Amino acid sequence: MPLVAHTPLPTFDRLREHGQDVLTLGQALHQDIRELHIGFLNMMPDAAFRVTEHQFMRLVGSSNQIVQFFVHPFSIPGLLRDAKTQQYIDRYYTSFEQLRQEGLDALIITGANIANPELEQEPFWQPLQAVVGWATENTTSILCSCLATHALVKHFYGISRRRLPGKRWGVYNHRVMQEHPLLLDVNTRFDVPHSRYNGVSRQQFEAAGLKILVESREAGVHIAVSPDRLRIVYFQGHPEYDRNSLLKEYKREVSRFVAGERDDYPPCPEHYFSPEAAAIADSYHQTAVAALKQGRPAPPFPEKEIEPCLDNTWRDTAKGIINNWLGLVYQLTNVDRKKPFVPGINPDDPLGLNKRV
Repeated sequence: MPLVAHTPLPTFDRLREHGQDVLTLGQALHQDIRELHIGFLNMMPDAAFRVTEHQFMRLVGSSNQIVQFFVHPFSIPGLLRDAKTQQYIDRYYTSFEQLRQEGLDALIITGANIANPELEQEPFWQPLQAVVGWATENTTSILCSCLATHALVKHFYGISRRRLPGKRWGVYNHRVMQEHPLLLDVNTRFDVPHSRYNGVSRQQFEAAGLKILVESREAGVHIAVSPDRLRIVYFQGHPEYDRNSLLKEYKREVSRFVAGERDDYPPCPEHYFSPEAAAIADSYHQTAVAALKQGRPAPPFPEKEIEPCLDNTWRDTAKGIINNWLGLVYQLTNVDRKKPFVPGINPDDPLGLNKRV
């Protein structure tokens, strides 16, 4: 929560000059305090559906210990579901129609698996466009993860993501490229996991007028924001990941090789395994290949041996950024959750950053 400049103390002005959020006394006295309602559009496939829900819920719930958050999970038609996942959705998830009537302060949209060459060919494309069209008019901010980022830049700017030479997966070092309230008190360098076959490049983001906040030399852009600097926040990485998320992806690909579903043995995720973890993984690689060549079944993958050797080097930064995002939404959103902003806020420049340029 921001400081209130309730006296003429010069430190308040100095803090503002360095990007600290400081309310005037007039702003503070006119703020209406209430809970926040966050929509959570879960488009993940069945295998990662509940895990992703847990990861984002944890990020939101651990970010700010003052505001009360009502997170409203929902999904959309056009996503293949098995009976068990559909029953879970029917029992625990809210419908978009209900949320549209009740209103939301902000929206998080996850990634998804696709089966078609173009996003517009996916059965969920039109339902997603309906959600995005409503949210851009009725919520304070939308936060997109991975494929959702690709879908929204396609929707708004006609930008098509590009296939990468190989899968980009691992934990990559990133650098803050420009100051922004979303990055207040965040390290200027930090790690973020990535796992994707496609990407939107710096040149594509900039051609659309989007502002790049965080980037990696190896992994590319991680965070960009819409020209108004807040209404849409684009993530290409996965700061919500658990310590073992990439390990489970690696295990799945190794299992596909063992089952004959892929021809090549998968490479390890980059910059993720410690030397101890890499040694265990390499030993298993040699043992599994040798067994298969001899017509014997490969031994079980050593997941339990590798996991203790892994580190999570991104969660604190992820919590800091999500905390800043929710704090900005809290300050700007209307007391009526059906309206996106308090009176007097310019929707095209809600943070007042563009007028300073």
